[in-house]
Amino acid sequence: MAQMAENFLLSRLSRAGFVLLIAIAIFAATQGEYLTLTAALFAAAIVLTSSAFNAYRSEAPWPTVHRIAFTGLAILLLISLWLGPWGLVHWLYVVPLIAFALLPLVWATAVTTLCVILAMVAVSALAGMPERHQMISAFLMTTVLSCLLVFLREYKSRQLAPLRRTDELTQAASREYLTADLHKEIQRSEREGTDMSVIMIGLDTHLSDSDPDADIRSILPRIGRYLHSQLRDFDTYYRVADLQFLIILPGIPTADAAALAETIRRGLKSLLSSHQLGLTVSAGIAGLNIGDDADSLQNSVANALRRAQQQGGDRAQAYSAWNQTRNANPGGRSGGSGS
Repeated sequence: MAQMAENFLLSRLSRAGFVLLIAIAIFAATQGEYLTLTAALFAAAIVLTSSAFNAYRSEAPWPTVHRIAFTGLAILLLISLWLGPWGLVHWLYVVPLIAFALLPLVWATAVTTLCVILAMVAVSALAGMPERHQMISAFLMTTVLSCLLVFLREYKSRQLAPLRRTDELTQAASREYLTADLHKEIQRSEREGTDMSVIMIGLDTHLSDSDPDADIRSILPRIGRYLHSQLRDFDTYYRVADLQFLIILPGIPTADAAALAETIRRGLKSLLSSHQLGLTVSAGIAGLNIGDDADSLQNSVANALRRAQQQGGDRAQAYSAWNQTRNANPGGRSGGSGS
C-alpha cells in the first residue's frame, strides 16, 4: 500500500509539473523568449517520458527519449551561460536535482560533474560580470544539496529493503519470501483439507539467440501485468529468476492448474509475438501431495518446467512421480500436456 501511495503521489506531481512547464512555454512564446521556451519544452519532455508520469514509460523507446530530452536541456542551459538571457541561467540550478532524481547514480554524477566544470569555465570567462561569483556559489550549493538528498534516499532504500516485498520491474513478489509464503499455504491446505497447486512459467530463451537481452527485459513489466490480470486476488506470483515466475494457487487441483497454465502460456506467447519477439513459453505444474514441503514442491514444479523445455519447449508439463519414472526410460512416453 505504501508503494502504491508513493507511485500515486509521484504521478500526480509529475502531471502538475508537466502542465506548469507547458504554461511557462506558452508564456515565453508570447514574450518572445525563445530560449526559455525551448528549455521549458525540454523540461516538459523529461517529465512526460518519465516512469513517474506513466508506468508504461519504463519500456522502450521511452528511456532513450528520456535521456535525449535531459541531455538537450543540460546542453541548452550550459549554452545560456554564453548566450543569455541571464534569467535562464538560474534554470541550471535544477540540473543536479533532476539528474539525481531521474537518472542512475553513475550517470547523474557524471552529468553533474560535467555541468559544474563547464559552468566554472563559463563564469571565469565573464570577467566583467559581478554576479558570476554569486551564480557559481549558488550552483555549487545546489549540487551539495543534491548529493545530500541522494545520501538520504540511498539510506532510506537500505533501511526499507527488508520490508520491500515486490520486484519493482514486474510487481511480482520477491523471491526471498517464496519459501515462507509457500510453507504457510501448505499448512493452510493441510489444515483445511483443500487442494493446492503451483505453476512455474519460463521463457524458452535457450531455443532462440536472435532476440537481444535488452528487448526481452523491456517487456518484463508487461509480462508482470499480464500475470496479475490472469490470477485471483489471493493468488501470488514470484519472480524466481530473470525470466521465470512461480505462481501459488490455493484451492486449485492439478488439472485446473494445468488448464490455467496453458492459458497463461498461450497468452504470454501472443504478447511476445506482438512485440516482434520470436520466443516461446513453457510451463511446469505441480500439485501438493502428502509429505510435500515448500522445498520439495518447488523442486517438483522446477523439474516439470525443465522437462517441458527439454522436450523442445512451447508446452506445459505436469509433474508426477509416474512421469519421473517414465522419463528415466528413454523409450517411455512423456506425460503432461504439450502444444
